Amino acid sequence: MLSNFDIPLLLGLAVLATLGMVTMYSAGFDHGSRFVDHGRNMLLAALILFTVAQLPPQRLVQLAVPLYTVGVVLLVATALFGITKKGSTRWLNVGIVIQPSEILKIAMPLMLAWWFQKREGQLRPLDFGVAGALLLIPVGLVMKQPDLGTSLLILSGGLYVIFFAGLSWRIILPVVTLGAAGIGLIVIMGDRLCEPDVDWRVLHDYQKHRVCTLLDPTKDPLGKGFHIIQGMIAIGSGGLSGKGFMQGTQTHLEFIPERTTDFIFAAYSEEFGLAGVLTLIATFTFVLMRGLMIAAEAPSVFSRLLAGSLTLSFFTYAMVNMGMVSGILPVVGIPLPFISYGGTAMVTLGLALGMLMSIARSRRIMQT
Repeated sequence: MLSNFDIPLLLGLAVLATLGMVTMYSAGFDHGSRFVDHGRNMLLAALILFTVAQLPPQRLVQLAVPLYTVGVVLLVATALFGITKKGSTRWLNVGIVIQPSEILKIAMPLMLAWWFQKREGQLRPLDFGVAGALLLIPVGLVMKQPDLGTSLLILSGGLYVIFFAGLSWRIILPVVTLGAAGIGLIVIMGDRLCEPDVDWRVLHDYQKHRVCTLLDPTKDPLGKGFHIIQGMIAIGSGGLSGKGFMQGTQTHLEFIPERTTDFIFAAYSEEFGLAGVLTLIATFTFVLMRGLMIAAEAPSVFSRLLAGSLTLSFFTYAMVNMGMVSGILPVVGIPLPFISYGGTAMVTLGLALGMLMSIARSRRIMQT
């Protein structure tokens, strides 16, 4: 059963899973049943991975349109009848409480990969416009909830497909230049833009506060800046080799908020130091490179676009999480793959990696 699987990719994921279990045991030691639950979530993700990997990519093509349609319909239903918690309407009761936006993390790359395969050999600028519309509909609905972190993940997953499909650099470079100029303007004019009377219009107040806190967390060290400051203290105090397993003072004295979920990277860095961080980054990079190799060798346009998007989306999870904990990106609710606690995120990762393994497996079967 394992003979046609991509063994290097499996080994990379196994290393990440091991690091995740070790870190969760320490970070969640006095946090209820987090360690046991994390292990259960990993087993569920592994089961989903191996099950989805048995499906040929041709079956995945058939799921694209129905899954995308169901996801968008559920997002509309969430906007109309959803459950509101802490000011956000992200959940829907359909007998069980679900978060429909999670579906789009998988459905979006599937849908766009299906669209570009359908247009293979006859791509026109209009086709990229249709792909952009298909992407912006769910992204807009998720941002309206509001859920900036999930909307960015859906947006990035779709943009990766559009990029791999052959979007012209004449379009990409101006957008990147404008984005860089906007970030530079925010950094230069940070003090003025972050004054209470300035309305950013496009972003909600809490999103504005996250950006302003990133620029200067010391303005509110016991409030909005507390997460970033404590995360940076924990990372820096780890030194070269770390304080040792179960010896993290910031972690076990509960200075790190959300130490088993979004900020678990701070707990990991404190106990395993620079050596542990480099090991983790090297493992994520290995998985990234292996995923891109699978994409490059995929037998069809659909497989190639889907594998490339899922691989870069996986890496985006890791990059954004480590960046926000390190104080170089705004704080958003994005977990660190296989390290952070979270059942829904683990199931999504299992689905994505199962699809990637399906593509790798189909390539191996065709070669033999």
